[in-house]
Amino acid sequence: MSSGKRERVILGIDPGTNILGFGVVRVDAAGHPAFVDMGVVDLRKVESAYDKLEVIHEKVGALCDLHHPDDLALESPFYGKNAQVILKLGRAQGAAMIAGLDRGARIYEYAPRKAKMAICGNGAASKEQVSLMVQRTLGIKIDSKYLDATDALAIAMCHFYQLTSPLAAVQATSSWEKFVASNPERIKK
Repeated sequence: MSSGKRERVILGIDPGTNILGFGVVRVDAAGHPAFVDMGVVDLRKVESAYDKLEVIHEKVGALCDLHHPDDLALESPFYGKNAQVILKLGRAQGAAMIAGLDRGARIYEYAPRKAKMAICGNGAASKEQVSLMVQRTLGIKIDSKYLDATDALAIAMCHFYQLTSPLAAVQATSSWEKFVASNPERIKK
């Protein structure tokens, strides 16, 4: 975190149109993360795709009103075999983003593999492995029925690690142009 350290709240969201997971982490002024809340929003009984989006917007908004997150970290949709799935996930993510933006949260996206790598050191880790590492890292016990919520906590922790990494500032300011300018001998012509 920056030199002017202060407490911050991170709301992690694992968006879905059937199950949406959420996890909340509070980072104290000393830079230590602590578990605050987690859960799932079960949307399987909501029939209309548009009603699901409304519920996602309302529930994420209510979580923002309750926890006042500084940052909303979401798992970004990934390309699968079915383009319709990524479209639905993108809509769910958008509904959650708007709820956070309406309440002043900054939005960050992380690929599923990046979050798994940050938590487990393995971008192909299973949901169970992610859950175990989140539990160990935050010193909590989580029931296995909350695997979508532990994914959301992993997204929140991935964001925390991104904020606290000394390399994050370097990576954020890096660009291909700077790389090419700094390493002309590595460019093949």
